[in-house]
Amino acid sequence: MPPSRRPPPASRPGGPRPGVLLAPLLLLALQGVAAAAPAGAGGPEDTPGLQDAELQRGLLQQAARAALHFFNFRAGSPSALRVLAAVLEGRARVNPKKECQVDLVFTTDHYNPEAGEERLGKCSARVFFRNQKPRPAINVTCTRLIEKNKRQQEDYLLYTHMKQLKTPLDIVSIPDSHGHIDPSLRPIWDLAFLGSSYVMWEKTTQFLHYYMAQISSVNQWKTNDDAVDFDYTVLLHEFSTQEIIPCRIHLVWYPGKPLKVKYHCQELQMPEEASGTEESSAVAPTELNNS
Repeated sequence: MPPSRRPPPASRPGGPRPGVLLAPLLLLALQGVAAAAPAGAGGPEDTPGLQDAELQRGLLQQAARAALHFFNFRAGSPSALRVLAAVLEGRARVNPKKECQVDLVFTTDHYNPEAGEERLGKCSARVFFRNQKPRPAINVTCTRLIEKNKRQQEDYLLYTHMKQLKTPLDIVSIPDSHGHIDPSLRPIWDLAFLGSSYVMWEKTTQFLHYYMAQISSVNQWKTNDDAVDFDYTVLLHEFSTQEIIPCRIHLVWYPGKPLKVKYHCQELQMPEEASGTEESSAVAPTELNNS
């Protein structure tokens, strides 16, 4: 079990500043001037002209984070989790409906790197933001970061650890108030991060991204089959609003089988709005190439 630590942020500053082509129309969309438009047909068109470098960099990082959330969910493996290291290059295009397509290449780190192991992997992705709508369309391919046999072995060890718990889990606050994750609770955090990756991908927009800040409660139930089946509540940090969004997630996991996720997020109330929630469920494919 690796030393416990506060989980790394979803992205890391300091990577090479990418070059990108952004249309003036896209710059307006990034600044929130353009209104939302429904998704539809219409091929993106390139328009040269470098605009604000920070906006360009922010859009590429936003696309890389969304692609990694999607990749982690589809992989369905706590041992294959990745975090963003740096964006290497990318290009953004916008169509007349203000829908933004981003093609990029970025490097990743293993979520729980071991001493002396090769940490960096590389991914290429195409991310399609439907203006201000959540759940971007994503196509992502990553080079191998951990050998398949080793990944399966680590997943099975985590699985047996979870199944050997003699009593259902009843845990509050991971990490604790000091930012510490007890080594015995690290498998819980990793599984929660795996399930939360789906939620964070579904909620990501061109302007908002999310980071799993804390698990506020965990409960596990024994099931008739062999799967790990538990329900937990996470606090998601929403950028750039800085709001903390509680989400209750139900996860069913067995190594090598599709990951099943259901969730219910409670948005914070605004004075002029009624309370709102989002619900969704998904099953990830069993196989993932190039993972």
